[in-house]
Amino acid sequence: MAAWRRGVALRLCATVVLLDMAFCKGFVEDLDESFKDSRKDDIWLVDFYAPWCGHCKKLEPIWNEVGLEMKSIGSPVKVGKMDATSYSSIASEFGVRGYPTIKLLKGDLAYNYRGPRTKNDIIEFAHRVSGALIRPLPSQQMFEHVQKRHRVFFVYIGGESPLKEKYIDAASELIVYTYFFSASEEVVPEYVTLKEMPAVLVFKDETYFVYDEYEDGDLSSWISRERFQNYLTVDGFLLYELGDTGKLVAIAVIDEKNTSTEHTRLKSIIQEVARDYRDQFHRDFQFGHMDGNDYINTLLMDELKVPTVVVLNTSNQQYFLLDRQITNAEDMVQFINNILDGTVEAQGGDSILQRLKRIVFDAKSTIVSIFKSSPLMGCFLFGLPLGVISIMCYGIYTADADGGYIEERYEVSRSEIESPEQIEESKAQQEPRTGDSPVPAVQEPKDVLEKKKD
Repeated sequence: MAAWRRGVALRLCATVVLLDMAFCKGFVEDLDESFKDSRKDDIWLVDFYAPWCGHCKKLEPIWNEVGLEMKSIGSPVKVGKMDATSYSSIASEFGVRGYPTIKLLKGDLAYNYRGPRTKNDIIEFAHRVSGALIRPLPSQQMFEHVQKRHRVFFVYIGGESPLKEKYIDAASELIVYTYFFSASEEVVPEYVTLKEMPAVLVFKDETYFVYDEYEDGDLSSWISRERFQNYLTVDGFLLYELGDTGKLVAIAVIDEKNTSTEHTRLKSIIQEVARDYRDQFHRDFQFGHMDGNDYINTLLMDELKVPTVVVLNTSNQQYFLLDRQITNAEDMVQFINNILDGTVEAQGGDSILQRLKRIVFDAKSTIVSIFKSSPLMGCFLFGLPLGVISIMCYGIYTADADGGYIEERYEVSRSEIESPEQIEESKAQQEPRTGDSPVPAVQEPKDVLEKKKD
């Protein structure tokens, strides 16, 4: 009886799951060639996928949840998906180069999504890009609400100016990453002090930084550098994104499951430096920690001991390893200052030698990973070609040996068959020549030749 009830419960659960999946799929439209002409009437969030793509299959249930969520909150954004292999011309027109590719299409504009493939991050992207490019903050209450909701955001303060035009241009390019607002000086909190107006500010880490054209350079570049919090939990994807900032990244590489003093101490030291020395280092450094050394080992092409601290220059693939024992924040600050003044030698880089080393390392890593995941597949992929090459080499070698033996045997049999007179006649014909011209043969009389013939 218990087994029967268990079976009924499992069947009911399976039915609920299938119904839920079908319900979610109902809010994601399958798009075809007609989408090209009808899309400009609405704002679309589209997943361009390939049926054989493993990453696309992982994204599918998340994408269905995105469609359900956007419908339930009454968002004006429609969610769809398109088989980019079946409609390759349309996908190519939108600049699809890989799978899956997520784009928000708004009028004639197409925005690429480059964040983590989670439901909340994708929905946040859709809300940000589908709304106004620059959102006004009419009151202090609205400003406080935005400050509680967003960890990083930018604000333009002032009236019409050339700086505002640059701000609009930067926002149109970088809206895919962060939020842009505008406000009057009265709306800004009292703790904000401005030397001149107009101004562009970034609010993050419970403080703010003011854009300085002379020290910070191009406005878009400054926004791109400052769009991250000062301290982050770093993974491979985020480390790739940090490459656009041009900053050095100081990372405590630890094992988060390990609660020993050494692991927690290094993490707290990096956090302390990021917090207490941010005015000194925030223009040049990004701080964070990473769980495990697998990704770092691949990046450095070396086995990095854990826990440790590594400083990465993701723009040119250089890195700096500790040259001292880090016991407190002052030691870390000294290490950073030595990097900035060139005392600590950089390793790695993107030279030709390093690129060749990278090719060899990547090939070796690929082979090892294949054999670890599937030894039989590894033996088939690499053993079969090696076997064929070995057989070909053996065949070429044995063919040469047999040919020499046959030729030698032929020479012996010829000597055995020919008579002594024939051998003497052959030797006479092969006698050495004198000088540069051959010695003419003595012609026998005609009557002698006829007698020999008889």
